[in-house]
Amino acid sequence: MKKLTIMAFVALLPFTSIAQKHVYEDLLVMYVDEKFEKCIAKAEVYINGDDTKRDPLPYLYVSMCYYEMSRNTKYELDYPKASLEALKWAVKYRKKDKEKEFFGNYEDYWASLNTMALETGEGLLDDQKTLSKAKQIWVAATGYYPENPGAWLMLAMCHYKANLAKEGDVAIQEYNKAIAAAGDISTLPPDQKKMLKNGLIRYCDYLVSKGMRDKAKQVASVGKDVFMGEDDFKGLWNSL
Repeated sequence: MKKLTIMAFVALLPFTSIAQKHVYEDLLVMYVDEKFEKCIAKAEVYINGDDTKRDPLPYLYVSMCYYEMSRNTKYELDYPKASLEALKWAVKYRKKDKEKEFFGNYEDYWASLNTMALETGEGLLDDQKTLSKAKQIWVAATGYYPENPGAWLMLAMCHYKANLAKEGDVAIQEYNKAIAAAGDISTLPPDQKKMLKNGLIRYCDYLVSKGMRDKAKQVASVGKDVFMGEDDFKGLWNSL
């Protein structure tokens, strides 16, 4: 993933000077050299600078550095929340890149963040004591990638399990928009498909628990043609 991300940055360098006031070669060099703490500190200088605080890329560098740190045990003690910081800074980046000028160049990174969110955030949904942590993750996941339908389902489940029905319904409305815009879900990247499948299973189980089996089958039908080859989804469908 990292090599692809570096290639994306290098390919983008000739264009960033037009869209932004700075190219940020210094951040790129520090990131490539794995000087993540130094890269974060320098990026924050740009973020706090009057001339550069609106540029998206420094925020993205911070996110990417925290992500790499979350995968390295040597940072565990000093940065126990590195993975959550990676997600939060990705949201800050997306707010600065409202027109998605750079977003599409980093799909490999978004896939890595989505995978991390699913691995860490889904299990937290199963315990009332960890729902607040789950909510942090899924709020972030929908913040940096609102086009990802599965993330909205996971956020909805956070709300429903916390007995926040109105908030859950709002998240489902956002899911409906995202799934409609996605078109053929078989073309979604693998990370988004897995998140969508798991989200559909969880949401449909919730609907069944509320006595809404017909609605659950209607919701599940979205994934029938794509996920029936997978045992967990097939089990859900057969139970409906």
